[in-house]
Amino acid sequence: MRETLTVSLPSKLRREVALAAKHQHVSASEYIRDAVKQKLWLDAFDEARRTLVPKARAAGIYTDEDVFNVVS
Repeated sequence: MRETLTVSLPSKLRREVALAAKHQHVSASEYIRDAVKQKLWLDAFDEARRTLVPKARAAGIYTDEDVFNVVS
């Protein structure tokens, strides 16, 4: 099910969205949908990182090599 969300953008940003969407051969709506999905994913990743990094540090895990040694 789809719902509509109306968002107010400054004129310059609206033009930038329209141009970027045109270059990617998608509608402005699709461009914004993709941007929102990406932002939500990045926010979730950042939250997981904020939670897990202190736990990793407490366990002595600092580098990719440390992670590899733990999982292998």
